[in-house]
Amino acid sequence: MKIPSAALLIPLLFSAAAPAVTPAWNGTVLGFEAPPAPLLGEMLGIRPILTNHGFNYQLGYLSQLALNAGGGYNHDSHAAYIDQFSLTFTQDLERYTGIPDAQIEGNIVNRNHNDNLTLKRLQDNRVNFNDLAQESYGGQSITRLGWLTFARSFDQRRLTWRVGLMNKVQTFDQIIPCDFQMLTQCGGKSANSLSWNNWNVHTWGTTLSYRLTPALTLKGGIMEQNSYAADRSHAWSWSTKGSKGMLLPLELEARTHVNGLPGAYNLGVLFNNATRTDLYRAQAEYHRTWFLYSGLNQQVTQRGGDPDRGMSLSWSLGVADPRSTYIHYTTAASMRYRGLFDARPDDWLGLGVSYIEMSNHYARNQAYQNEVQGVTDYGNALYSPLPGHSINAELYYRFRPVGWLELQPGLQYWHHPGGVRETQDAWVTGLKTVISF
Repeated sequence: MKIPSAALLIPLLFSAAAPAVTPAWNGTVLGFEAPPAPLLGEMLGIRPILTNHGFNYQLGYLSQLALNAGGGYNHDSHAAYIDQFSLTFTQDLERYTGIPDAQIEGNIVNRNHNDNLTLKRLQDNRVNFNDLAQESYGGQSITRLGWLTFARSFDQRRLTWRVGLMNKVQTFDQIIPCDFQMLTQCGGKSANSLSWNNWNVHTWGTTLSYRLTPALTLKGGIMEQNSYAADRSHAWSWSTKGSKGMLLPLELEARTHVNGLPGAYNLGVLFNNATRTDLYRAQAEYHRTWFLYSGLNQQVTQRGGDPDRGMSLSWSLGVADPRSTYIHYTTAASMRYRGLFDARPDDWLGLGVSYIEMSNHYARNQAYQNEVQGVTDYGNALYSPLPGHSINAELYYRFRPVGWLELQPGLQYWHHPGGVRETQDAWVTGLKTVISF
């Protein structure tokens, strides 16, 4: 009970720090830019017709290239490439039904090139991965439904209800953008619970968001915990086959101002009643596990009086039950600067550092496997490495040669890839490309 009580003090502290009159909340410098002018423009008048009928969409392409520049578990050079096409859309139903804010929401993602530099070169595959050099790697070349839901509002638009085949990113843990190419710097840390998925994987569920004050929103829901959710057979499935239990997320989010500058803060907990096995004592099972996540994203400077230029700082944390989740906790801090140079006001500079601590129950299980195999030499193929902690970092610069194209070269540093101290530290160069159609 102490954590929610403390969280309720957040908006009080912010209101005390903010001036009496503040501008409208603007998340541009926090990383939430408005969609750019698309490559295909008005599509010979088709896009305005769709918009006039309440259908709005974003069609985009993303690719991520990663090259091991030095170090890692396997020193052989490899350039790993993945890409995806995504269609995210909403259909306004209020104009046809009169139901406040009624809409259908959908997401379809096509991923290609099952090429993962982390697993192929950076880390020892005798341990589970704890980070990715290409965050959009999904394990398959596949087209799948990310979500398809119905939403509407009540109580003069203070309460929003959503139901259907959904994904957590529609409602929860959305105060930090996914702009870095490294997974631990991509958004918040709630996905590290390893019980629900980011972006393009759906399960059944329903959520409620209630705006307690103009700055403070309470969110909750009931979502299916399905062990088959990410399988190829579930890509377009409406079935609940594979369901193991329920996920009960609860989050408090504040979008407010500090010293007149916008910021976003959250504190969430995820309860899971699906049976999970102890990572060390296989005979021990848990029917109630938890995951705690929190974060902040605050603009700290404004350049030349332009609200769309300046620096923001973010921090995020995810803490899991170490008995049943192999990543105990992850914390990440990052800096973003939009419009550092007057000649390029839409460019971005980003720097982030992450710390990952692996579960001691998982490490003890690895040690036990070595006892069973009777091996003590790390070089033995039967040896199970003992994971500890990792420290990873990324620096990027993103620019737009034209409005619909983003190019983002980056440099990553991996300390103890996979949490294995015997693995040499690694350097990775990357290039992320985004096209808006």
